[in-house]
Amino acid sequence: MSQTGRACIAEAIGTFGLCFIGAGSIVLDAKLGGGVGLIGIAIAHGLILSVMISALGGVSGGHFNPAVTIGFLVTKKQAVGEGVSYIISQLTGAVVAGLLLRAIYEPAVWQKVHLGTPMLGSGIGFGTGVLIEIVLTFFLVTSIWGTAVDSRKPNIGGFGIGMTITADILMGGPLTGASMNPARTFGPAVAGGGFENHLVYWIGPIIGAVLAATLYN
Repeated sequence: MSQTGRACIAEAIGTFGLCFIGAGSIVLDAKLGGGVGLIGIAIAHGLILSVMISALGGVSGGHFNPAVTIGFLVTKKQAVGEGVSYIISQLTGAVVAGLLLRAIYEPAVWQKVHLGTPMLGSGIGFGTGVLIEIVLTFFLVTSIWGTAVDSRKPNIGGFGIGMTITADILMGGPLTGASMNPARTFGPAVAGGGFENHLVYWIGPIIGAVLAATLYN
C-alpha cells in the first residue's frame, strides 16, 4: 500500500474515533439525563483527539479535520490531490461513526440531540455561529501549528491540541456545539439527519483554519 493510502486509512480511523467518542458522549449525556455534563463532553473530545493524534500522527500528520487539511493546502504544506484524499477519508470515517452510534442507541435517545450533531444554541444566529466557530477553530489550528507542525515544537504529542479542544468546548459548547471541524458535524448529521444551519460548521472552521495557518506560517 502507498504512503498516501496508509495516511488516508489513518485519517479515517482518527476521525472515526473523534466522532464516535465525541458525539457518543453527547448521546450518552442525553441517555443519562445530563449525567455526563459539559465538562465530561469536553474531556471526552479532548482525550480521544489527544490519543488519536499521538497514535496516528506519525502516519498521516493527524489532521482528522477537513478545515485543518485546508490549512495545510493554503500554506502549501500538502499536495492538492493528497489533501482531497484526506478530506474524503475524514468524512467517511465520520459518517461510519455516526451510523454506528445510530445502531447502538435507541431512536428515542439519539433523536433528542440529533445524534450528537453540533447545533446552534438558543439566541445564536447564523452569523454569530460562524464568528464563534472562526475564533474557536483559530485557537485549535494555532495549537496544531505550534505543537505539531513547527520544527521548534515541544515534545508533547497531541495533548496540547486535545487540551485546546477541551477548552474550546467548555466555552463554545453551549453556543454552537464547538465543532471546529466540518467532519465532526457532517458524520452524525448524515446518520441522524441534523442538517440545520449546517453551513456554519463549514464556513466558520475553514475561515478560522485558514487565518490561523496563514498567520502562523
